[in-house]
Amino acid sequence: MEASWRQVAGGRGRARGRATAAPSSGNGVHLRGAGGGRDKRSVGAARPGPSHGGTVAAAAAGGSAGNSPAGPEAPQTSVASELMSQRKFEEIKKANQAAAKKLVEEHFNSSSEDEGDDDFEGKQGKIVANTFITYTTQTDGDICELERTKQYINEAFQAGAMTCLICIASVKRNQAVWSCSGCYCIFHMPCIQKWAKDSQFLVSSLTDDDFGKRDYPWPCPKCRFEYKRSETPSRYYCYCGKVEDPPLDPWLVPHSCGQVCEREFKPPCGHKCLLLCHPGPCPPCPKMVTTTCYCKKAKPIPRRCSAKEWSCQLQCGRKLLCGQHRCENPCHSGNCPPCPRVSRQKCVCGKQVAERSCASPLWHCNQVCGKTLSCGNHTCEQVCHVGACGECPRSGKRFCPCQKSKFSLPCTEDVPTCGDSCDKLLECGIHRCSQRCHRGPCETCRQEVEKHCRCGKHTRLMPCHKPYLCETKCIKMRDCQKHQCRRKCCPGNCPPCDQNCGRTLGCRNHKCPSVCHRGSCYPCPETVDVKCNCGITKVTVPCGRERTTRPPKCKELCSRPPTCHHTSQEKHRCHFGSCPACHQPCLKVLEKCGHLCPASCHDQALIKQTGRNQPTGPWEQPSEPTFIQTALPCPPCQVPIPMECLGKHEISPLPCHAVGPYSCKRVCGRILNCQNHTCMKECHKVTEIDGCTGKNKAGPECFHCEEGCSKSRPLGCPHPCALPCHPGECPPCVQMLRIKCHCKITSLYVECRKITTADVNEKNLLSCCKNQCPKEDLQCNKVRENQISIECDATCKEMKRKASEIKEAETKAALEELKRKQQAELEAFENRLKGRRKKNRRRDEVAVELSLWQKYKYHLLPLCGVAVVVFAWYIAHDMD
Repeated sequence: MEASWRQVAGGRGRARGRATAAPSSGNGVHLRGAGGGRDKRSVGAARPGPSHGGTVAAAAAGGSAGNSPAGPEAPQTSVASELMSQRKFEEIKKANQAAAKKLVEEHFNSSSEDEGDDDFEGKQGKIVANTFITYTTQTDGDICELERTKQYINEAFQAGAMTCLICIASVKRNQAVWSCSGCYCIFHMPCIQKWAKDSQFLVSSLTDDDFGKRDYPWPCPKCRFEYKRSETPSRYYCYCGKVEDPPLDPWLVPHSCGQVCEREFKPPCGHKCLLLCHPGPCPPCPKMVTTTCYCKKAKPIPRRCSAKEWSCQLQCGRKLLCGQHRCENPCHSGNCPPCPRVSRQKCVCGKQVAERSCASPLWHCNQVCGKTLSCGNHTCEQVCHVGACGECPRSGKRFCPCQKSKFSLPCTEDVPTCGDSCDKLLECGIHRCSQRCHRGPCETCRQEVEKHCRCGKHTRLMPCHKPYLCETKCIKMRDCQKHQCRRKCCPGNCPPCDQNCGRTLGCRNHKCPSVCHRGSCYPCPETVDVKCNCGITKVTVPCGRERTTRPPKCKELCSRPPTCHHTSQEKHRCHFGSCPACHQPCLKVLEKCGHLCPASCHDQALIKQTGRNQPTGPWEQPSEPTFIQTALPCPPCQVPIPMECLGKHEISPLPCHAVGPYSCKRVCGRILNCQNHTCMKECHKVTEIDGCTGKNKAGPECFHCEEGCSKSRPLGCPHPCALPCHPGECPPCVQMLRIKCHCKITSLYVECRKITTADVNEKNLLSCCKNQCPKEDLQCNKVRENQISIECDATCKEMKRKASEIKEAETKAALEELKRKQQAELEAFENRLKGRRKKNRRRDEVAVELSLWQKYKYHLLPLCGVAVVVFAWYIAHDMD
């Protein structure tokens, strides 16, 4: 997640009140944080479009105007307000869509996001560099402190760069912190308070006598700078200490109040820091002062206060300590160095002469003085010395060895023993020597006494000169409160624990190297370099943060060799993990056609494998499909090549891998030999016969027409052509037709071609049987031509009546059948409503046996009707 100070581009313009917060003083530089000097543009960026509140207000205004009785202008005002509201709504909609599109692009395009972050970091570095450019170009002195200040400010701007060494966690912008005045390291406020409390408790709890009475100090976890108990932090202040609980401002350095620092410079020079409230040490003092050089020979010149001491590079000329020569070094600070020249000098006794440095004229040789003392009998035994040798040490009154008798003897005679008891206090400090006065040391005390051991738990009778130590081991805890003393016969003052602590530090990488102690261990002093994959770019973090610190973004190109068949891979930046898939064209030569493969590189395609690890039972979950990298074969060549279809209908471009005879899927359409039909096969190969077959003539591969002749027959001919499908006209029909004469009594047989080719008169002649009509003396042809009408007799009427009765019976039977079906459906529906019947419960059913007439009446009635009609027709013919 991006830090809050990185969101300045989103329009959070809080720099309007901070633009002129730092007053100008002298030649100082004002640090305005990451957003210094951007107040106007930030305010403009904070308002990208109309707000939703404005849209709602406009819509409400339009609605009220439309409902107010303001005369004829009210409808126009309402329409205008609605149009304005709609326009604003569309603008906001477009802005939201653009923002959503940008968010999606930033989420899915990691390369563009990395480039954006790099650009932002570059701009941030330029802002900080421009802030300190005045110091770097005009300080004229040591800029070590300035670099430290720049480092602390850069770490404050970078999200996650500042780390609390106590809890090994990142220091966020909205967390209360405390900064050490010695090393300027930043800690969480709860962490440093607990550290100070634990440190004071451990020191004060060593002895019960002064527990909680003395004011013990507590050290900084990093630099061990000691603070008093009264200096334990209890409130959260900014870096300069002016503002308590400084508010979070994305335009300022985190945990800064935005005011001028005004802290005293170190070493103090009488001036104050002119930067805005900042972390780390204050930079060198930028004030201009007039000062002279070290030797005071040059004229005073104006210089920066931080570099006010300067050298004129002239010879110093001050007299050295030797008193003979002068300092030849250039103008310098402090005392002059010792004289570098060499001269011949005597030792203090004057016996030897040697070449020595002029800076140390007094020296002693290794010879004994050897001068005769004042007694005239002895010589001086002192090594080369200054001054007189002194009197003889054996002259005057001298005591005997026990110091009880005094004798006046010449220096040439030794003092005799007095004969009294020695009585000197022995080494035990309790008993005295019982020997007579003697020369030399007294013997050891051999008296037997009852001695207490050192710890006071046991007693024993033994010689006085021998110490008595019991075998009891001390069980008291040492100052670490972890290990027992275990020293034999301990008097109670247990020594400090000499074992190594060995506890794992908060970094989880190293163990505490200190002697075993109480309380928390000091933070790990080691640092770790978190590097990119190629190792060129690195960032130094406290030990233990390398697990949670993201590797730095490296701008170098990836130097890994390509894993595909290409000689070089696509240019991309250094990264972890496998290189992205190669998107270069394959360009392999295809074996079949010799074309180059235009597809993207497919040497390392991910293939999904399923069904390899089947579950052994219902309790085992099916494993997820695995993906393996494998080289795929080149896809079929897609180079278009023009090719004619089999039936020669068209010429179309085909992919190279599919070049060959093909069917265009059209109907062949060639005219068959019958000259009446075309080939209905799908486009196919046609063999030319004698090289003269055209595109419209069928070949041996086409269909052979097996249909009958479908040509239209002459009018009145009901017979089809007996020949198969053939070219040309059909032959005349010679089949015989059976026709009735005009009187409908005699059947005549006439050739079909005669009837179809005859005119009206010929057809009347062919249909006439030329016999006398049996009923009346009427000619058949006149009755047919409706020249004479015949009236229906009683028999005809009886036949019509019977036919109508049969028809009514059929209609009635159909209605009864319909009613029966409806009744059955109704009963079935009622049975379903009553519920299911029990399985074992059965109702007695009475089977009613139907008669033959009831069973088959619907079939017998039509048959009877047909029989009656046939019988009537037969009777009518018999009567004729």
